[in-house]
Amino acid sequence: MSSVTSQLSSRSLSLTDLVRKSSQTERALFALIVLSLYNAFFTTNFLTVATLRVNLTQVATIVIVAVGMTFVIGSGGIDLSVGALMAISGALAPKIFTSQWGPLSNEWIGIPLAIVIPVLVAGAFGYFNGYLITKFSIQPIIATLVLFLGGRGIAKALSDGNLVEFNTPHFSYIGRGRPLGVPVQVILMIVIVIVAVWALRSTTFGRYVLAIGGNERAAELAGVPVTRVKRQIYVLCGLLAGLAGLIVVAINTSSDPYQVGDGMELDAIAAVAVGGTPLTGGHATVAGTVIGAFFIHQVRYTLISHGVPDGTTRMVIAAAILVAVLLQRPKAGWR
Repeated sequence: MSSVTSQLSSRSLSLTDLVRKSSQTERALFALIVLSLYNAFFTTNFLTVATLRVNLTQVATIVIVAVGMTFVIGSGGIDLSVGALMAISGALAPKIFTSQWGPLSNEWIGIPLAIVIPVLVAGAFGYFNGYLITKFSIQPIIATLVLFLGGRGIAKALSDGNLVEFNTPHFSYIGRGRPLGVPVQVILMIVIVIVAVWALRSTTFGRYVLAIGGNERAAELAGVPVTRVKRQIYVLCGLLAGLAGLIVVAINTSSDPYQVGDGMELDAIAAVAVGGTPLTGGHATVAGTVIGAFFIHQVRYTLISHGVPDGTTRMVIAAAILVAVLLQRPKAGWR
C-alpha cells in the first residue's frame, strides 16, 4: 500500500515539476489545446469549416494589434491607445473614398489613399505617443492614456458621431476578400507574424527593443539609440492598429466610432501577457503572442457560444491577464 502511495506521490510531484519547468508560452499552448478539445465535444458546429473561417477572421485583428503590442511591452512600455487608433483609422477611411473632391472621387486613387493615409495617420499618432514618452519622460501608461481618452473623440469628430455605412467592394476586399478561399486578413496576419518573428530575432532593431526593455540605462551606455528606437516602436504599434481598424470597418462595411477597436487594448495586452512576454520587458515572443491571441479569442467564443454575457467574458479575460502575470513572477510560481 505504501509503495502505491509513493508511486502516486511521485507522479504528482513529476506533474508539478513539469508544470513548474514549462514556460508561460507552453502553458498557454496547453490551455488552448484543452479549450479547443472542450469546444470540439461540447460546442455546436465548432469543427466546421465555416466556424474555422469565422474564428480566423475574428482573431486576425487581435493578432495584428498584439504583434505591435509585443514590441511595445518587450521594450518595457505599454500602449493603451491602440483601440482609439483603430477607431481613427476606421473613421478616416470612408471620409477619403466617399469624397467627391477632385482626384479622390476616382476609385483607383481614392481607395488606395483610403488605405495608406489612415494607416500613416495612426502611425503618426503612435509617434506622438513615443514623443511624449521620450521627450518629457512621461510613463507610457500615462502618455498613451491621452489618446486612449482623446483618440476616440477624434474618431467621433471625423464621422460626426454617426455610424457611416458604405458599399465599396474594392475597399471591403481587405476584410471580405477570399483569394484561394483564404480571408485576406488571415494572409496579412501570417505575413505580419513572420516579419515580426524575423525582426525580433534577427535584426538590430529587435535586439535594441529587448535591450531597452531589459535595462534602458545600460542599453543607452552601450550605444543603443534609445530615443529613436522607442519612437519607432510606438510608430510600429500605431501602424498595425491603423491597419486593424481598416480591416474591421471593411468587414462590417460600416464605420462606428463607438465600436471599432472597443476593448482592443485589453485583448492585445492579454494576448501578449498570456503568451509569455513579461510585462516588465526585456523578453518577447511573437509566437507566444499568437498563441495568447488565439486563447483569448477561444475564451470569448466559448463563453458567448454558451450564452455567457459579454461583461462576464471581459472579466474572465482580465482574470487570464492576472493569472499570466502571477505565473511570470518566480515567487508566485509553483514550489
